[in-house]
Amino acid sequence: MGLRQNNLLMLRKLAVVALGMFGFGYALVPMYLAICEATGVNILALGEKELPGSGNARLAKADNTQIDVSRTITVEFDTNARGPWQFKPMQNSVQVHPGEMTTVMYEFQNVQDRTMSAQAIPSYAPREAAAHFNKLECFCFNQYTLAPGEKKQWPVVFVIDPKLAKNVNTITLSYTFFEVGSKTPAAPGSKVSGLTAVGVGV
Repeated sequence: MGLRQNNLLMLRKLAVVALGMFGFGYALVPMYLAICEATGVNILALGEKELPGSGNARLAKADNTQIDVSRTITVEFDTNARGPWQFKPMQNSVQVHPGEMTTVMYEFQNVQDRTMSAQAIPSYAPREAAAHFNKLECFCFNQYTLAPGEKKQWPVVFVIDPKLAKNVNTITLSYTFFEVGSKTPAAPGSKVSGLTAVGVGV
């Protein structure tokens, strides 16, 4: 057998092997599906939330680690209205975990017969809580104008920093609602002792 015939024979063998590999790869998907159906195991059908290494699972784990579920802090709400209008929280207190986002609604009503512009000043007890009470949204950031008899509801969205001292189990958040243009009131001290004003819009 000559060299030319040997080369042709080798070429045919290589062609057969290549076709066999192509056919095996083409048939691999239906074979995999058949095996999964027979065994009841199908990794591709698992959702991302069920996969331990998926991005969603890692993100959820990261989010959860920011909330200290081992601690519960009671946040009490106190209001003071400097003028003839109504101002109150929709609930007296909530219990939250440090790092947990919480929303509380406040109700305002101008009971005067004239339009009024007003703003609120926040205060905290104990004093050290002010540095760890992070408000993401608050009516105290802005001034508001209410028509005679008008009633509004505005939210306070807050997160307590997990770095808050371990011995602090209760925080009192107090707001003083005053008319813009009048003398700015001092921090309330009659109802809640030890409160410290932290400035308008804080």
